[in-house]
Amino acid sequence: MQRYFLNETYEVAKEQGFSLIGEDYHHAVHVMRMEVGDCCYLAFQDQQAIVGEITHVTAEKAELKEVQKENQEKELPVEVTIACGYPKGDKLEWIIQKGTELGACQFIGFPSQTSVVKWDQKKLQKKQQRFEKIAKEAAEQSHRTLQPTVQLLLATTELYQQINEFDHCLIAYEESAKQGETKQLVKTLQEIQPTESLLLIFGPEGGFHPSEIEKLEQLGAKRCGLGPRILRAETAPLYALSTISYQLELM
Repeated sequence: MQRYFLNETYEVAKEQGFSLIGEDYHHAVHVMRMEVGDCCYLAFQDQQAIVGEITHVTAEKAELKEVQKENQEKELPVEVTIACGYPKGDKLEWIIQKGTELGACQFIGFPSQTSVVKWDQKKLQKKQQRFEKIAKEAAEQSHRTLQPTVQLLLATTELYQQINEFDHCLIAYEESAKQGETKQLVKTLQEIQPTESLLLIFGPEGGFHPSEIEKLEQLGAKRCGLGPRILRAETAPLYALSTISYQLELM
């Protein structure tokens, strides 16, 4: 059953009447060919979700009634934010799409010192719109109750300023992996409590510059390895999210 995210809370939507408009309306009515009597999931900003049945279709919107609430928990028990130094090509698109499927609640892109990619404000705005759409579609496909947010930063200092907003912060560092470090990620996942937040920071293809590691550690971030193999920039975040899911959801 198709899923759509509405930009309002459940109570507000209920008061106004459930409806699909804009791109969601077009997708439901013209792409999926949904008609009166068909059902879909509606997910709201407060992470509530319902099954809605279409009761009326006009030229601009589809009206729905609530059939039942969705009660199954879909979100990770902790809030995980993935921060990546800008990688080359479409790798950040891949990270956002697959990271959304794996449960991340936020993505941050930043210009690491070793990033080959250089995006100006105009380019960032265009990328922002595309990445938000990718996150939305991936959240719908994976039946999330939360649509991840995307931040694209102009300067690494903007990332530094946010670190104290998180309960835990880890840096996936290649040199730590080479030295056989295996305890910090496990230790953090054993200590973290439900609803707490975790920021995971990953470098681009060239890894981190030593001065970036020094600054991040000064701000309270801790280095960690992700196993004995050196992972690509687009693989490491997915490995970390899978590990978090296994430890906190499946164990």
